Amino acid sequence: MEFQVHSENTAPSASQETLARIVERYGFIPNLAGVFAESPGAFNGLLGAMTAYDAPDITLSMLERQVVLLAVSAKNRCEYCTAAHSMLASMNGLDRAGVNSLQQGRPLGDKKLEALRTFAEKLVEKRGWVPKAEVDEFIATGFTKAQVLEVVFGVALKTLTNYANHIANPPVNEQFAAFLPKWSNAA
Repeated sequence: MEFQVHSENTAPSASQETLARIVERYGFIPNLAGVFAESPGAFNGLLGAMTAYDAPDITLSMLERQVVLLAVSAKNRCEYCTAAHSMLASMNGLDRAGVNSLQQGRPLGDKKLEALRTFAEKLVEKRGWVPKAEVDEFIATGFTKAQVLEVVFGVALKTLTNYANHIANPPVNEQFAAFLPKWSNAA
């Protein structure tokens, strides 16, 4: 079964205003948003979670947030989200070599970002059952207990969108296409 990528004109009426705001903010509708518009309730839930993760009271930096979202997307082999978050990580200061490393699940040169990548990947791999020693090790690299929970939140957010993309398989927007991953066996 194919999922429609909605526009402002084809979406259910309860999603049309939200899509219009997305176009106003970004200049286009990410295809993931167009798919989620099919269910106004799920769409509003997703946007609420995304807004909360972007809020100033999340203490991870914007780059650190993108490292989490990109590491999870690559681990879950979500081509769409990997491309989108690669672009956003680049816009937030990560060089192309770092983006490629994240896409491939390879170590980053920055010790703190590497700890973040590793911790996010472990949460995915172990379905949240990360041993206390590994949580302590993550905190010892300079993160806080609050940031442990922020990483968990980022993993949950990306799991939601990665799974939706796996099911709906929307085409990658041209805005993200330059960042499509070239998968290797490393991730």
